[in-house]
Amino acid sequence: MRLIQKVGEWFDLRLQLGTPIRETAEHPVPRETASWFYVFGSAALTCFMLQIVTGILLALIYVPSAGEAWNSLQTLNHGIALGWFIRALHGWGSNFMVAIVLIHMVQVFLFGAYKFPRELTWIVGVLLLLVTLGMAFTGQIMRFDQDAYWGLGIGASIASRVPVIGPWAVNLMLGGPIIAGATLSRFFALHVFVIPGLLIAFVGLHLLMVLKLGINEWPMPGRIVRRATYMQEYRELTHKEGIPFVPSAVWKDILFSGFILLAIAACAVYFGPFGPSGQPDPTIIQTAPRPDFFFLWLYALLSFLPPSAETPILLIAPAIGLIVLLALPFFAGEGEKSWKRRPIAVLTVLLIAVALGTMTHLGEHTPWSPVMDAWSSEPIPQQYIHGRTALERQGALVFQAKQCHNCHSLDNRGGKRGPALDAVALQLTKDQLIRQVIQGGGNMPAYGKNLSPAETSALVAFLETLHPANQKPARNASQVDALGASEVSPR
Repeated sequence: MRLIQKVGEWFDLRLQLGTPIRETAEHPVPRETASWFYVFGSAALTCFMLQIVTGILLALIYVPSAGEAWNSLQTLNHGIALGWFIRALHGWGSNFMVAIVLIHMVQVFLFGAYKFPRELTWIVGVLLLLVTLGMAFTGQIMRFDQDAYWGLGIGASIASRVPVIGPWAVNLMLGGPIIAGATLSRFFALHVFVIPGLLIAFVGLHLLMVLKLGINEWPMPGRIVRRATYMQEYRELTHKEGIPFVPSAVWKDILFSGFILLAIAACAVYFGPFGPSGQPDPTIIQTAPRPDFFFLWLYALLSFLPPSAETPILLIAPAIGLIVLLALPFFAGEGEKSWKRRPIAVLTVLLIAVALGTMTHLGEHTPWSPVMDAWSSEPIPQQYIHGRTALERQGALVFQAKQCHNCHSLDNRGGKRGPALDAVALQLTKDQLIRQVIQGGGNMPAYGKNLSPAETSALVAFLETLHPANQKPARNASQVDALGASEVSPR
């Protein structure tokens, strides 16, 4: 004990950390806050620490390469002792972290802890929630399996709809016009460096403000927040009824955090790691891909929305929700804190919880629209094949075999996710059709690596026939001008 004391005194003499640590540990908190309702913040921090430790261990093996990422996860699952367990801890830790941060936000909202003088604490908490969701999304991409590929495609589709900066945002996200090796490298950098750095910065700032402003007192009915008197009332409360955080209040945080760690470990052992499923292949869309649970509500929403309503709802609703959350402490920074006297707040939480719960449940059982069965149930209409050349008929077979009919309709038969192709030859020239098939764009994945040159030529030849009989297909204007000039030039 003397040796430990001497070592501690040696470090404290040089670092001068003993007094700040002691003051932080013993800072007074209202007696009522030593409650099980106040343990979610520390539990979220515990989950974050678990993510850092398991993430470092996984990074020792994981290869952020489009060709090796899937194989490295297979190695972790089957070739390294307890590799599957580390992956499972990391995956389930992410799920628990998202859930606990959401519960903590709801508790803070219902207890009025966003009111004066904790407005900035609330704003940083909202940013922490967004960054945590970003961490979860980028973590799913690291699996780089079928679910990750199509989930990333949906994310890029949403980003592409943002006015003005949409194409730039997609190019920045994917590292080019298509999902490829550069895409995984960018998401690896986001998941390992950028987002954890933001999380550490926001968590540090959040804890600093909690220490400086104190933990929100128990919301007693009738205890009104007034900017002119609140700080003095809070000091008097902590002076009369305050208790030191350590050891009087911290033991519940420790117990609950320990329970959460045990629950994560139990889920990891029982359910195992998430994926990876099949290797990413844009031509195999009979996979019914689903995101992780925290984005299932969005998956269900996209499944049920008509295509015309997707863009307004996806762009406007999240922006309005974020603005409301950030502005909340400024237009409701005073007044009653107790949820018992704030029925609108309670009703809002219940409505959002029921809506998200319902959509999440539907997301577990609802197939992605459209149903991917074009080959068996939606053959190409006869009028699009009659009188065609052998090459064009071969292109029709490619169109069907590669399941293009799942997303595109002909004669109002087939998928509705992409545009109808009955008159596509009037809208795109041959070169543009080739580029669209090979590179993709918008909601459409790139098929360049999954079609041979012969298949691409045949498919484009078939697409060039899709126009009304009385109208000519689109042509390159510069080529038309050159042809006209050659026809009138002297010989």
